[in-house]
Amino acid sequence: MDALLIVNPRSGRGALEPLLAAAAERSVAAHVLEHGEDVAELARAAAADALGMAGGDGSLAPVAAVAAERDLPFVCVPFGTRNHFARDLGLDRSDPAAALDAFVDGVERRVDLGRVNSRPFLNNVSLGLYAGLVHRRERHRRRRDALARLRALGAVARHRAVGIVLDGRPVRAPVVLVSNNAYELSVLSLGARERLDEGLLHVYVPTGVLRARWQERGVERLTIDARAHRLRAAVDGEPDVLETPLDLHVEPRALRVLVPRRP
Repeated sequence: MDALLIVNPRSGRGALEPLLAAAAERSVAAHVLEHGEDVAELARAAAADALGMAGGDGSLAPVAAVAAERDLPFVCVPFGTRNHFARDLGLDRSDPAAALDAFVDGVERRVDLGRVNSRPFLNNVSLGLYAGLVHRRERHRRRRDALARLRALGAVARHRAVGIVLDGRPVRAPVVLVSNNAYELSVLSLGARERLDEGLLHVYVPTGVLRARWQERGVERLTIDARAHRLRAAVDGEPDVLETPLDLHVEPRALRVLVPRRP
């Protein structure tokens, strides 16, 4: 198999040289991203039978979308801070080199791919408070989890609600989350997904006085509009500004994912 692994060296706290050595041991060509390079164009131009991405959650979707367009298998290598997609695939997030075994002796799974407007996503799109926190993250990185959760709980209770129109219905809430398949959720804390091939987006809106419960529904497609022509969002944990109306839909089982036979 002619495989290409693209590596984002700025994704998290992973050690670059051991990962590159592990790729070479498995005869996997590796390309370390340089500043200004377009990761999707690199993946699209690659003469490869399989594509892999070593990075955090925000790095994965552009390469995964190209793999889906080219009908090539995709390998996820957890190399970021959270690595939610890797977790939900059942990978060992503490051992990125082990994920490279998927190139050599992998088992293929079909999973869903989400899109908001033209942007692909593997995990979720959030609006409101959490999106604001993500946009400020570059100034306040490395917060301890316990302190961040306490601050988030307080912020949810006092945050001014975001006003949107969800499939024609007005909604005011501090947070709106649209996920690719269903999550286990607590307040601003994402649990795992049991499935990645349900073929549904799940929309979560907090309810109650303290916004401690979630109203949920599953859809194949939805539209989110607002008075503002642009909305701040977090897409797979990365900040973005999206033009309204937002068109969100799921492409069922569009992505061929290779995982190690012995995860």
